Formats: sequence, structure tokens, C-alpha cells
Amino acid sequence: MPNLLSSWKKHSAALLAGALLLTGPLTASTAAAAAVYQGESSKAIELKLGDASIAPDKLIPSAELKKLFDQSAKLAGGDATFKAATKGTTVTRKDAAVMIAEGLHLSPAAEPYKDVPDKASYASSVGAVMEAKLMLGVNQTNFAPNQSLTYAGAYALAYRIYNYSMPFLLPEATIASIQQAVGQGKLTYKELVQQYLDRIEKYDDQGIKLNAILTINPKALEIAEELDKERAASGIRGPLHGIPVIVKDNYDTNDMPTTAGCLCLKDSIPSEDADQVAKLKAAGAIILAKANLHEFAFGITTSSSLGGQTLNPYALDHYPGGSSGGTGAAIAANFGVIGMGTDTGGSIRIPSTYNSLVGIRPTIGLSSRDGIIPLALSQDVGGPMTRTVADAAIVLDATVGYDPDDVATAASISRIPSSYTSYLDAKGLKGARIGVATELFGTAEAEQPTTEVVQAAVKDLAKLGAVTVDITIPNLKEIMAYPSLSGYEFKFQLNEYLAELGSRAPYHSLTEIIASGQFDKSMEASLKTRDARQSLNTEDYKDIVLFRTKTTKDALLKVMADNKLDAIVYPSTTQTAALIGEAQSAGGNNRLSPFSGFPAITVPAGYTAEGLGASIEFLGREYSEPTLIKLAYSYEQGTKHRVAPVLAP
Repeated sequence: MPNLLSSWKKHSAALLAGALLLTGPLTASTAAAAAVYQGESSKAIELKLGDASIAPDKLIPSAELKKLFDQSAKLAGGDATFKAATKGTTVTRKDAAVMIAEGLHLSPAAEPYKDVPDKASYASSVGAVMEAKLMLGVNQTNFAPNQSLTYAGAYALAYRIYNYSMPFLLPEATIASIQQAVGQGKLTYKELVQQYLDRIEKYDDQGIKLNAILTINPKALEIAEELDKERAASGIRGPLHGIPVIVKDNYDTNDMPTTAGCLCLKDSIPSEDADQVAKLKAAGAIILAKANLHEFAFGITTSSSLGGQTLNPYALDHYPGGSSGGTGAAIAANFGVIGMGTDTGGSIRIPSTYNSLVGIRPTIGLSSRDGIIPLALSQDVGGPMTRTVADAAIVLDATVGYDPDDVATAASISRIPSSYTSYLDAKGLKGARIGVATELFGTAEAEQPTTEVVQAAVKDLAKLGAVTVDITIPNLKEIMAYPSLSGYEFKFQLNEYLAELGSRAPYHSLTEIIASGQFDKSMEASLKTRDARQSLNTEDYKDIVLFRTKTTKDALLKVMADNKLDAIVYPSTTQTAALIGEAQSAGGNNRLSPFSGFPAITVPAGYTAEGLGASIEFLGREYSEPTLIKLAYSYEQGTKHRVAPVLAP
């Protein structure tokens, strides 16, 4: 019997097939897809099911199955050993279940199958392997305990044993991998939090000193321990149970300061959590830390009077984007599982691009803005920044919905699916019609590196089954000529936020903040210009609110209708992250989403020759997040561009 080949990670097709089998029934036909392995050096030799010597439907002898399982566990770094079922004979599915349950020391569990007698000696083993998702029934009602195991089925089981036996690795951990590790007893939430705290100390406070974190939750370990106890006593609340979150420091937290990066608010602790923070906590998430941001979310380089300059973990002499640059750098460097950012003009999508992350700017009205320090409520949204589309979808599930304190969310009623994760379809691009906004591709010399990456991404969309159509957006120049409303609304909405703090407010108006001098002095002119604005009851402001929104919506809806499009795609930014100290331009593509209120999702598209991240952005109609997630997930799974920064291993 040839050795089991160890290099799963080098063979994405086999890896993907095996991962899919974790939640599907184990049959010869489905298992065959996972059974191509290839070895490295002298550790193993090549084995392919296509070889005439080992047919996929050939029955595997018991002794050979033991060798296969033993080697799977060993290659994964485990110490499990398995007992041969019946010496010198083939193996039934019930025999395999007993071998796996005993070899991996699984806890006995009940099973639901009609063809497995409850009093059978192997019943608890069937329940155990089912609960661990190592071996499922041939369908929902039957396990087929006496069915003989083929080589195809054996290799699929070996992959699962390998995956199960792998130690938990923190970098690039996902929500799913963490919950699996906790469920297998490899990890506790308290241990998870401690590992992230250790990374923050190692890479944010020392070492490369990313300067991404402003405040650590002093009760994070205590909260994690309570969530461990809760899971043991009553089960898991949901996928976010015990998951550490890093929140941009313009989200209110009632147990930590909320500062917007400004010295003027360094001791300001609101009495209530922001609505999205409250929903995350209710889902069992742990607010691990608050992240630096461009002060008051004014810019895209992420520097503040309280936190200083945040660095890009992919290139320490470059900006991390902004204004959610602290969140972006922290999640890219694996300081937490998921991050929360805000986006008025591009502040989720720009740092997501520069930090090789997935960022969702939701439809205005999908998620509450209550408790987020405002920049311009006509454009503001909060949303997830994650390393994967799947994690972003899970966060969206937890944070969307009606909030009486944000009337815009009333429009979301009946427009939210039961779960955004239902749209994680690896084949989601097949047959989709994608409009390529070629006018938004940069042509200047400084824009060429990004343009080349995104042009390659468009070709990949087609390879993955999409129909790509070059489009021209009506009235694009007119749309892009409109200003952001942050220059109009900021003063009035900040003053309202300070008033809501009541006696807790260190200052009561923008005027008082300016007088205090407790802010980034580079922002003084911008703050004074905004403070000089006397009223929003002006013709120019009303014209922008009315005509900018209508013009942008009409243009996007028309081009999508005329071309029967599911989404529009373009570069998230036209330029890469700039050197710190030099001017940073991201282009104006990020305006289409806030000017229309429509949702957008940015996904890593690769890296330039300098190793700087570039992304594509999918834009859809309002409340089309399910479609955008499906398209983005398919592109992500078909390309796998994200690579963790080598500076924070």
C-alpha cells in the first residue's frame, strides 16, 4: 500500500474537495474528488485514484486502513493510533466509525439514523464521528453501517482525520476554524484571547510596532472565561460565541473610552454601546480592543493625536489606508478574528484594499449608525472588515436590522435574508453578468500597477463563469464632481453626539474642542472651516442631498437594467498605499456607493510588483448584499489571493 501523501496544502483542488466533504455524506462518488494526494521529498510517494493499480471502488483491507489513518494523524502532528477492525478483511462503515472514535478518543454521542439500532455496540461511535463531522450518513436517515468501505471513501476519511488532528494555528484563523477547534477541545476562548493579546504585545507594542490599537479591553480574558463556562453549560449562542472583535474607536463602548482618535475624547466613556456593538456582544462576541483611526475619520492615512501614525503590516513605510486603518492593519496582522470599520466615503474599502482584506460597505439603512461618532450621516455606515468573505457574512448576520434610534433602518424590514451565509456559493459567478466600469480604471503612471492587477481580476471573473460586459456609467463626470457632505454635516452632527453624552461629555461642541487645542494640529484648518458653517438650511446643501443622490442612483440603475447586470465591478482604489510622508490618493471610485446609498464589497485581487495590495469592488442595487456576497465569495474561492503579511508571522 503506498503511503498517504502529505502535501494537501499544495493541492488546492484536493483540499477544497476534502473541506466540502466535511459537511456532506461520505460516498464513493463524492469521496473520489478528495482522494488525490501528492507527497513531498522522501516522506511519501505519489498516489492517484486514477492509477489502474488502485481503483476508487476497490474495497480497502482493514490493515491498510489502519496504516492510512495512522499516517494521517502523524502527518498532522497528532499522536493518535488506530486499531485494525478485523484482521485481513475488508472494513464496513460501522467498523470505520469504531476505529475513528476509539483512535481519536471521541466522546460517545447519540445518533439519529434509522438503520443503527440504539443498543448496537457501535451506535455511540457512529454518534461520535457524526458529531465531530468526521463521518456522516449516506443520507439524512441512514448510515449504511454494513456497507463496505472503498479506497475512495478511505482517502476522504483520512483527509478528515488529518484535518481533525491538525493543531490550532492562530494566524489566519477563521470563525469556523476557531469554533471547530473549541468543539474538539483543542482551544478555549480564554486561550484564544490570550493568544491575540500576546500578538498585540509582540507586533503592535513592540517589534514592528504597527501602532494599530488604542485600547485593550481589560476584562477580555474574564469575559472569555465566562463564555467558556456558558458553552459548557448551555451550548454555543451562535458562530460569534467567544470570537474576539477589534472595533474602530468611533463606535461607542460602555466599558472603554470612545475617542475618534482625538485627545479631546481620551477619557470619554459613553453610557451605552453602539447598536452594532451591542448586537455583537449579544451574539457572544468579545470586544477585544479599540483601533486607531484617522482622527474623526477625516482622512485616509490613519494618523491621530491620540494614537499617532498606524503602519501598513505589508510595508511598514507605507500608509495602511483610512480612515479605518487601525482596524485594517490589526485584522491583517491577526490581532483579532474580525474588525468593524466605518465608511463615509471609502473608509472601510480603502484600508481593506491596502491590508488585503474583505470589506463590506452595506446599504444605508441595513445596519444602525446609532452610537457611532458621525462624520456625515447622509453617507455614514458601519460594517465588517475580515480576512474572508465567509466571516464578513457571519458578522453581517449579527449586526443588521431595525433600530428605532436610527430611522434609516426602518427601510431594511423584510429585506434581510435569514442568513447571508446562505449565499456563500463557490460557483456563484457562473452565469452572472458583471458590468466592468472601464472608465474607473486608472490610466496615469501611478495608477498602472493597480490597473494591471484589476485587469487580470476581470479575466479571472470570466474564467470563473461570469459574463463580463464593458459599460459606461451615465453622467459619471457630473456624479464625481459632487463633494462629500462631511464638510457640511460634521459640526452639527458631532455637536448632537456630544449632547447625547450628557454630563459625560468632556466638551460640548466643536467650538470648544477647537478652543482646547486637544486635537491633531494638522486638522485645525479643516475643523475651523466646518465649525464656521452656520446652518444646513442652505440651497447648495439641499441641492447636493437631492440631486447628487438621484443622479447617482438613476445612473447606476439604468446601466444595470440596460445591460441586465447583477453587479458592477471596478478597482476599489486606483492607487496603492503611498509612502508615509507622501500624498495619498485612492481615486474617486469609492464615491459611487455612498453617493447612491447602494452596497459595495471589496475583495483582494492580488499584489503589485512592490508587494502592495490591490482589490476589486463589486457594487449592486440597494439591499443586494446577498448577491454581492455570492459573487465575492466565488471570486475569493476561485483565486485565493490573500496572503498574510510576512512581517507578523
